[in-house]
Amino acid sequence: MYKIGVIGDRESVVGFRAVGLYVHTTDNPQTARKLIRKLAEEDYAIIYITEALAAENVKEIDRYKDSRLPAIIPIPNKEGPDGSGMRNVKEAVKRAVGADILFGGND
Repeated sequence: MYKIGVIGDRESVVGFRAVGLYVHTTDNPQTARKLIRKLAEEDYAIIYITEALAAENVKEIDRYKDSRLPAIIPIPNKEGPDGSGMRNVKEAVKRAVGADILFGGND
């Protein structure tokens, strides 16, 4: 059975534990990188990661972009969204479809 994991600072991700997700707390980009690798090797279908940690681990996350699993999805941290999550969705749709069907090519 696949699992869903969350990586981020404690204040931003601890609430996900209440809905049954596997929570891994860290503020450290290097620790987050190791966690991404570890969870990807295990039975994790989805890995949510705070946008701040995702921004520090772009190369690591890119390793899994074209893989079926895991889907690595940036989420806002306690300060709120920085827009990178929506940019990632836009890029993924553009790669899959070949055109920007969500925003009509406007940034």
